[in-house]
Amino acid sequence: MSILTQSTIANKVSFSGIGVHTGQLVNLNILPSSPNSGIIFKRIDLKRNNIIVPNFENVSEATLCTTISNEYGVKVSTIEHLMAAFLGLGIDNAIVEVDSQEVPILDGSAKNFVNILKKNGIKKSDIPIKLIKINNSVEIEDGNKFISIEKSNTALEIEFEINFKNQLIKNQKNKINVFEDNLDNIFNSRTFCLYEDIEKLKKLGLGKGGSLENAIVVKDDKILNEEGLRNQKEFVNHKILDCMGDLYLVGYRIIGSLKCRHGGHSLTNKLLRKVFSDKRNYSLIEIKGKNLPHSLINNRHNLKSIA
Repeated sequence: MSILTQSTIANKVSFSGIGVHTGQLVNLNILPSSPNSGIIFKRIDLKRNNIIVPNFENVSEATLCTTISNEYGVKVSTIEHLMAAFLGLGIDNAIVEVDSQEVPILDGSAKNFVNILKKNGIKKSDIPIKLIKINNSVEIEDGNKFISIEKSNTALEIEFEINFKNQLIKNQKNKINVFEDNLDNIFNSRTFCLYEDIEKLKKLGLGKGGSLENAIVVKDDKILNEEGLRNQKEFVNHKILDCMGDLYLVGYRIIGSLKCRHGGHSLTNKLLRKVFSDKRNYSLIEIKGKNLPHSLINNRHNLKSIA
C-alpha cells in the first residue's frame, strides 16, 4: 500500500453470469462513487427499499456464501468474491447494481472481476483513507474450528488452514500479506466442493447454477475439471479469498493479523461481531500522509484517531 487516498473505479463496468445458488442469469454493473460513500449494493430489479450496505452486521446468512440484507428484507448473496476484489485492488467507493438477489459467480473466483476492474482503471481522490487498527486479541473456538485476530504494525495478514478427509485435498495451509504480496493466486482460486456433497446442496435448494465452469469438483482422488488446478494451494487460497471479502464488510481496510483453522463465512462474521462489540478492541484512524511507512501505526504524525 503506497498511495493512501481513497479510490473508486474510473468508469462503469458490467458483468453477466449465473448465480451459483439461484441458477438465475444476473446482470451486474459497478459504477464510480464519491469519497466517503463506501461500497453500496443496489437491487435495480426493485423500485423501493433496494439499497443494501455490505456490513458485517447486515449479514443475514453465511451458509456456503455471504448474504447481506437491509431492514426491509431485501438481500444480495455471494458478495464475497467481489468484495475481495475491491479490497485487494484498494477500491474504497463504488455502487454495485444487480438485477437479482445474487452476484454472478462467473468462473468461481475473483479473477474476472479483478482483470476487468484493472483494465478499466482506478481513479484516485485527494481524500485520505480510513483504516481499522486492531488493538486487542480476539478469538473464537468452536469444536475443531478456530479464528483469531490480533494487532499488527502495518499489515493485514491472513493465515488459513484447512483439513479435509478427502485424500486429494487433505491438509493445506497458507499465509498472505494482503497489502504487500502478489495476490494473483488468491484472486484466481475457485470455489470447490466434493462430488458426494452435490446432492446435499440440491436438497438445500443451493448450487442450482453450479457446474465445472464455475467450481472445482473433487471426486475421491481426482479433480473432474479438465484444466485441473490453477495453483498448488487453490483450495486453501480460495478460503483466503472468501475471508478477504468477508473482512471488508467492516467498511474499511484492516490493520491486523488473522489466523483461521477450518473456518468459513460464518466464523469470520462471528469474529467481526465480537471484535466490534467492544470499542477497546479497535481504533478507526485516518491517514494524513501519502505513504505507509513501517512505523506508521506507532507514528502519531501520520495518523489521526477518529473513533
